[in-house]
Amino acid sequence: MSFKKLVNPNNETSDNDSSDFERMLADSFGQADKRVSSGDRIKAEVLSVGKENVIVSTGTRFDGFVAAEQLLDENGESTVKVGDMIDLFVTYVKGAQVFLSPSPTSKNLADDISDAFAKNLPVEGRVEGVNKGGFDVLIHGKKTFCPIGQMDLKRIEKPEEYVGQKHHFMISQITEGGRNVVVSRRKILEEGQSQALASFQDQRQVGDKVTGKVTRVENFGAFIEISPGLEGLAHVSELSWARVNNPNDVIKTGDVVSAQILRIENDGKRLKISLTLKQAANDPWNNLPSTVSSGRVVQGKVTRIAPFGAFVELAPGVDGLVPLSEMSATKRVATADEVVKAGETITVLVKNVDTAARRISLSIKGAVDQAASLSEETDIREYRASEAARAKSSPSGQGDLASKLQAALDKQKN
Repeated sequence: MSFKKLVNPNNETSDNDSSDFERMLADSFGQADKRVSSGDRIKAEVLSVGKENVIVSTGTRFDGFVAAEQLLDENGESTVKVGDMIDLFVTYVKGAQVFLSPSPTSKNLADDISDAFAKNLPVEGRVEGVNKGGFDVLIHGKKTFCPIGQMDLKRIEKPEEYVGQKHHFMISQITEGGRNVVVSRRKILEEGQSQALASFQDQRQVGDKVTGKVTRVENFGAFIEISPGLEGLAHVSELSWARVNNPNDVIKTGDVVSAQILRIENDGKRLKISLTLKQAANDPWNNLPSTVSSGRVVQGKVTRIAPFGAFVELAPGVDGLVPLSEMSATKRVATADEVVKAGETITVLVKNVDTAARRISLSIKGAVDQAASLSEETDIREYRASEAARAKSSPSGQGDLASKLQAALDKQKN
């Protein structure tokens, strides 16, 4: 006897109705056999929404309960309605009661991390604190450990600056049944750097101008990130047309700067990129101030003392040299610091300007001589002006000097 005839002996329903009934009955038997356990992740349909609990279908013969407060928004309103399908985690099963939560359990967390480790997938984590040798990183609610050398590609000077930051990490080790987990951010950065290098070499060449962010300033220059995970070095001599003694005087960490690529070297292990900031800017030698010309007396700042003289900055990025022989007109100068000091502002005479060779000859004694000559000329002009004034004011209209000359002539005649 067929099952159809047994349940519908009078054939009062259609074959389709009978098939639906058979499927429902089979599903019922399937639900009777299906079980859920603590830690399971399921997709459940919302059956009712109450003040205390939200009842959902678990896919078994038992419905599940979710605390209503776990499904409220920031305004205290329910985020679900009857018929919604939501992702839930089984927190525990007690007899015919199944309790669920939208938040994962410790088992779920362990499973997520294990899956990420097995599949070599990155996971997001938040740096919670600094400990001896590394960082505490919270991943899916579980505390993990990141060695300090695995947090970044660069040497970390201030670990506390990373606390509170969110990054992606790779799972490096899982030991003691998942209780100890070691992670690495460096692996992700190295992979990103490799991709950036390949892309950079395809798109960039020597002479190209780039924009980057200063990541670190050292005594020898500044490191500038010109592509994600890719840094170049601008040597101290390439930071400015002016002489730079301390890079921190002209550039700061975090500055966004324009640079030009000087060199690209690939040693097989990594790409070395040399940058220049000064050549990306206007060359001051191409537009010298009008005051920097032969015969002019100007003021400048002593930037450097050398065995053969002193360098004087006449304009930003433009230096001239005062040789020892031009230091003084009154004495023989053995060393420049007998006359001038670094940082001092002095007056000099521009003797010669050679823009092609980028050389300017200066003279301190020439400036003094010219000042003396100008002073003498001024005295003569003032004397002549005063005599002219006396002549106009004298009764004879000739002034004292004219009177004396006339008296002398008269005496010669007598």
